[in-house]
Amino acid sequence: MRIAILDCADLKSAGLERHGSVGRLVQNWIAPHLPADTAFERIDIAQGAEFPQVADYDGFILPGSEYGVYDNPPWMAELIDMLLRIRSARVPLLGICFGHQMMAHTFGGEAAKADLGMCVGPRCWTVEGTTFYAQVLHQDQVSKVPPEARLIGGAEYCKNGVIEYDFPALSMQFHPEYTSQFMIDAVEVLEGTALDTQTAATARQTLQRTLHTDVFVKKAARLFLRG
Repeated sequence: MRIAILDCADLKSAGLERHGSVGRLVQNWIAPHLPADTAFERIDIAQGAEFPQVADYDGFILPGSEYGVYDNPPWMAELIDMLLRIRSARVPLLGICFGHQMMAHTFGGEAAKADLGMCVGPRCWTVEGTTFYAQVLHQDQVSKVPPEARLIGGAEYCKNGVIEYDFPALSMQFHPEYTSQFMIDAVEVLEGTALDTQTAATARQTLQRTLHTDVFVKKAARLFLRG
């Protein structure tokens, strides 16, 4: 099985480089729950890498990014076109944070900046009756679920948090791949720019909370196993 990770993020800050790419974090999270011979390929589309052919892969993952769906980097239009082709081919697709928002935006829903500003640290989520804590780092949210999709989970502050589609596709607002140490380093890097001092201090108080995303990673893995 071949899975392409469409990396749209930049971790070139000195405080985050040691964690590798966002794509690598995603791979580390999901790989133990897929067959041992699963091959992952990280494609750095935000840095100008050529978009892959849909037929060459058995699944795709679209993780987080500093960008929003309302931005206009050179690769955004081509990404939207590729997501539409993935849907037409019914190839499994998993979206995380920016990926969650971009999938909604592409498939007929909407995403926008939320009034409550930047949200950082563990939040309580409920997905299909299961409640757990997962990391978040975002200021955008899905404001309208696409018409041919089903809302299956969310949080008190983020109602449209987990969406299933009418083809093998699943997306979530939270970051199951982010470790506590990654978040600690991210808060350090973002304080004074994307995060004000009070928001950063509040986040640090919660970052050591125990996370429980093991049930959800199995659901995400099944997306590719049935694909």
